[in-house]
Amino acid sequence: MTTREPSEARLIAKLLGRRLAIGVVMMIVVSLLVFTLTQALPGDIVRQVLGQTATPGQITRLRAELGLDKPLVVQYLHWLGGMVSGDFGSSLASHTPVADLLASRIQNTATLVAITIVITVPLAVALGVLSARRPGGVADHLVSASAQLVLSLPEFVVGIIFILLFATNVTKVLPPTSVLDSRLPAIAQPELLILPVLTLAVTASPYLIESVKTAMREQLVSEHVRWARLSGIGENRVIVHFGLRNALPSSIQVAAMTVAYLLGGTVAIETVFSFPGLGAELVDAVAARDIPVVQAIVMIVGAASLVGYILADLAVILLTPRVRTAVA
Repeated sequence: MTTREPSEARLIAKLLGRRLAIGVVMMIVVSLLVFTLTQALPGDIVRQVLGQTATPGQITRLRAELGLDKPLVVQYLHWLGGMVSGDFGSSLASHTPVADLLASRIQNTATLVAITIVITVPLAVALGVLSARRPGGVADHLVSASAQLVLSLPEFVVGIIFILLFATNVTKVLPPTSVLDSRLPAIAQPELLILPVLTLAVTASPYLIESVKTAMREQLVSEHVRWARLSGIGENRVIVHFGLRNALPSSIQVAAMTVAYLLGGTVAIETVFSFPGLGAELVDAVAARDIPVVQAIVMIVGAASLVGYILADLAVILLTPRVRTAVA
């Protein structure tokens, strides 16, 4: 008696379910770390909110209002339930709902990261392929040297360099800061996005360039590429259909890491350019010890990074039949 092989759709659904289950466990671990670390911060949040002149009665009432008089396990479960339902609590600094406070910030950062990805991925792939075609050539040395130079510089230094190049009194081509008009979406103010996007794209691309270059070099010396060349297939078609097509799956995970890097890298970039996004808000919240805002931002960034890794895993499976068979 033979069993029928599961269909490809069922295999993908099974894989997606497995990845989602792992993702849920990882987010629970992240939530535990975030809650524990923020609880361990020195100082008394209640006294910071009320000031040093607060009476014991005021302190007791606010502790009860914030749920700080309950056991830590109860506090964590209540907080986690709010996170899952989208209730991030209220800001201790402004007393406004955190969800309302972060709504526009999330949109701004999402716009910044999305535009950067659209620019960075094709650029990194093109430079990686260009460098891999002639190892040791001028293009290879130029790309590698540029990537190493960028890697040696912190993000904020790259941002300052671009400000000096394009936004000083001598070369005032672009505005030096990116203070958005809150009445308009970020995408409607492109001149304010250019320098932050350029900085993020430059600082995020070296890892992906090196990944594509390494994968392409392995493919260009492989048997199937050698056979394609001996068969008289044009070099450009060999590079795209036989080289790049097989090299991309191994670089997709690096692309996912690049997305996670972009989400984290916005902290420095948004601060340099005064861009009103999640990164800048996180800096302000940490300085003000606004714990609910800090917790919400870290969880949002963690969830977004996790979604990126899950999508990258699925893309690898879809593009690589042998991997799809192995995980079935």
